[in-house]
Amino acid sequence: MSARPYITVTPPNVALHGRIAPPGSKSITNRALLLAALAKGTSRLTGALKSDDTRHMSEALRQMGVTVDEPDATTFVVTSSGRLQQPAAPLFLGNAGTAVRFLTAAVATVDGVVTLTGDAYMQKRPIGPLLETLSANGIQVEAPSGCPPVTVTGQGRLTARRFEVDAGLSSQYVSALLMLAALGSEPVDVALRGSDIGARGYVDLTVEAMRAFGAQVEQLDAATWRVAPTGYVARDYFIEPDASAATYLWAAQALTGGAIDLGVADDAFTQPDAKAHDHIAAFPRLPAVIDGSQMQDAIPTLAVLAAFNETPVRFVGLANLRVKECDRVAALHDGLNAIRAGLASVEGDDLLVAADPALAGTRTDAVIETHADHRIAMCFALAGLKIAGIRILDPECVGKTYPEYWNALRSMNVQLSEGIEA
Repeated sequence: MSARPYITVTPPNVALHGRIAPPGSKSITNRALLLAALAKGTSRLTGALKSDDTRHMSEALRQMGVTVDEPDATTFVVTSSGRLQQPAAPLFLGNAGTAVRFLTAAVATVDGVVTLTGDAYMQKRPIGPLLETLSANGIQVEAPSGCPPVTVTGQGRLTARRFEVDAGLSSQYVSALLMLAALGSEPVDVALRGSDIGARGYVDLTVEAMRAFGAQVEQLDAATWRVAPTGYVARDYFIEPDASAATYLWAAQALTGGAIDLGVADDAFTQPDAKAHDHIAAFPRLPAVIDGSQMQDAIPTLAVLAAFNETPVRFVGLANLRVKECDRVAALHDGLNAIRAGLASVEGDDLLVAADPALAGTRTDAVIETHADHRIAMCFALAGLKIAGIRILDPECVGKTYPEYWNALRSMNVQLSEGIEA
């Protein structure tokens, strides 16, 4: 195996203080980029995230004839004819799940064939339920493995009247279809097949963003939305800070007894992961059971925090974490047990963290396999605030959503050392 870079966090042994502005929301940035590309005219997106995921989305839009300018570090200016054009080459989307799923639906309106692909991790991430409902509505799609690469043959228009989708695995399938539905020639219903939906709050984010860009969306019942054939209109749009990124700062504050000013009120976030704040504020008395189904990206943060809790914590509702950038249930289990054998166990999709406040102040020779997953790297850095010796592999993977994460820690005088794992 080739040598791999790692980073080690030196426990500061003091309360962390500082002012750190979280990056813009990845979830909202990628929704806004696509909606602006589907709107005729020029939209200015401010407060945006510039990261690997949003770079993949913006590059794909450029390949399809959309002008995307970046006048500063937090702004995209998107100018479009309102239609996506057939790209000259496949769209490479790295491991950006939002980009792949949203664009797989959106390119159904392209006049021609579009192939969407990604890295080795993306090629293991299921997209079958989305492809099934597109195919049922006469849109030609091909993905032999049920994962990217995906080939979509668009007809330049959308004639569907009703999309039905199983969203138990991911709410992104619903969001993708909703954003596509506004491009129809007549009203389109988007309906859940079954009652389960992962992280429903992200669908609410999608609907809010769609309405901001001129769409008319009516929720008929808990499982059905009706979207009018309005298309989209260009506008200026502010993107709020990323709640998932905020969870690391809230947890760093809780673990060290510090005070970190995020520059935004804790209750100002509309993203689902903001629900984690109340749990983090309860540390070291987290509840015995935490349901992760509606705040999935916050679970890695909470799982590491639970290692230092006064009592054990069972995390439930984690099925969707199995198909994220990596199998996060397994990655959290393995990482926690690398710190101390028996610290975590798995029952089905539940993660059980044994909890041991005495871990604080200890030393370990644990090596954390991140699987190039940004959230695994960032959450185990939190463990490094209390335990010496933890080596986190492939630390640059944080660039997927929070490129300045390590610098944010340094700004609070946290010492980081870098090395190469042979």
